[in-house]
Amino acid sequence: MRVLVSGATGFLGGYLVRELLACGHQVVAMVRTSSDTNGLEGIELRHGDLSDPGSLVGVCAGVDAVAHLAAYYTFTGDWDRYQQINVDGTRHLVEDAKRCGARFIYCSSTEAMGPINGPPADESTPEAPALDYGRSKLMAERVVRASGAHWTIMRPSGIYGPGNVDDISYWFIKALAGPVASRFIIGDGSTKIQFVHVMDVVQGIVLALENPYDGETFIITEEGCHTYEEVYAILTDILGRRMPRLHVPIWLAKVLVAPVDGINRLIGRENFIWRVSSMDSFIQDRTYSIDRARRLLGYRPRYDLSTGLAETVAWYGKQGLI
Repeated sequence: MRVLVSGATGFLGGYLVRELLACGHQVVAMVRTSSDTNGLEGIELRHGDLSDPGSLVGVCAGVDAVAHLAAYYTFTGDWDRYQQINVDGTRHLVEDAKRCGARFIYCSSTEAMGPINGPPADESTPEAPALDYGRSKLMAERVVRASGAHWTIMRPSGIYGPGNVDDISYWFIKALAGPVASRFIIGDGSTKIQFVHVMDVVQGIVLALENPYDGETFIITEEGCHTYEEVYAILTDILGRRMPRLHVPIWLAKVLVAPVDGINRLIGRENFIWRVSSMDSFIQDRTYSIDRARRLLGYRPRYDLSTGLAETVAWYGKQGLI
């Protein structure tokens, strides 16, 4: 199979490209002219920019499928950029895929669903995204569904793994490895959350490419969920730290985080964990069922959280990031 991968130079894209090649598929990487293409040697490169509709015309020519991973990925961004890249850019790319006769695999996010009431959620759960990023992904999903193309939508939960930096899982691990956040748990620790190892996301996307289910949406995450207190316990054990016993109520956490949030905004540094508005996420469940992906795609998560986090923390340590 010949697959165009948008976002091929990113964290998830790099893993997907390597796995597709290992499975015997041909890869065409869609990159911007300014992209660092180290690691894509020997792979056909096509220049395409989601913010430039003209650059996307014909970019899908001659491929069997498109794995659309590229996005404006930030939780504290500018709505015009979300609209331009995540929504309109997806529209232009899926239109080109349709013209060229290519299947379209859209990598969305469970943030398109938002916090979950009565977890676990499945693909039929009503969406209520809490963040602009999630709202833009939901809007893009609707664009894909209305496109008339042959499409499949993948909704991974929070992705982690070696190589992931400047993202929620990295910020969370880095904060817990530090001297301040390692001393307390925000909220009562009972809120449920699910992460997913990058290679399990790749597994889901490859299965969707190799087992066409047109018009289907699949949640891709780990097997089962964890409370925040359980996640803290796993990470402190891996980091060789003492499990924090102090529970800080949300209102106090917001007060404590406010100065750091203000400094980060002033210098233009993003860190979702140290934002006042992010404290509410510690009391919002985000747990999901993988029954549909298991039943139709044969998806089986290969990483439990303890194993995946140990591998990830070890990589961070080798890179001097924690």
